[in-house]
Amino acid sequence: MSTQNQIDYNRIAKAIEYIQSNFRLQPSLEEVAENIHLSPAHFQKIFTDWAGTSPKKFLQFISLEHAKNLLKEEKASLFDTAYETGLSSTSRLHDLFVKIEGMTPAEYKNGGKNLVINYSFSESPFGNIAVASTEKGICYMAFESNKETALGDLKHKFPNASFFEKQDTLQKNALSIFEKDWTSLNTIKLHLKGTDFQLKVWESLLTIPMGKLSTYGSLAEKIGSPKASRAVGTAVGSNPVAFLIPCHRVIQSTGHLGGYRWGSERKQLIMGWESSQIYS
Repeated sequence: MSTQNQIDYNRIAKAIEYIQSNFRLQPSLEEVAENIHLSPAHFQKIFTDWAGTSPKKFLQFISLEHAKNLLKEEKASLFDTAYETGLSSTSRLHDLFVKIEGMTPAEYKNGGKNLVINYSFSESPFGNIAVASTEKGICYMAFESNKETALGDLKHKFPNASFFEKQDTLQKNALSIFEKDWTSLNTIKLHLKGTDFQLKVWESLLTIPMGKLSTYGSLAEKIGSPKASRAVGTAVGSNPVAFLIPCHRVIQSTGHLGGYRWGSERKQLIMGWESSQIYS
């Protein structure tokens, strides 16, 4: 991420943290701007440029009540096929176009032996991101500002693979998801290392439309294992592909966000950003 983009992202994250910490006091735009050392006008501009909506409206999108309302909608229509296919216009993200292919038993067990993995580092609206791909699809995507940490994590997952720092077409297609142009979403392929259960959970995550939320219990019911909420939660937490597989859209049944592999603050920002694309 460029220096200025990183500064702006950090300021937005700090502003969200301040608003949430002082929500009961209903801080004004001027108060929030002062807290992050910006003029109200400049703060309003960079926030709106980033989120596509005002700070006040954005706060509504990340509130507990908004989450609860989305969960009410989810109970009625989240997994309704007709409803989901109605989200296929380019103005709304329709994740069902993303396809997952599981690695073969040999690829899974031998640490990626004979796999050639390209990897690169890019910017996103939510911080720097590492993305890696095999010849079949994206195998790894993570929010990580430290390149060495990201590469170490990737090599830990595939200790016997061959690695090359190179951005290929598969990675470019995947990163286009952050550009709000989702007309080529069906070109995104994922090639993942996971158990049958994990793959089933990750595939179910793809059925949660952008701007909507689900719960661990709902996902467990969706995959036919209603008593496996805890196992589903573990599978959600082990998702190897940030954002593309939207584990950030799964929250607790109470409406509280719950954890997130790449930080709860980032989860709030992503959820609010997605809602702002749909409801603004």
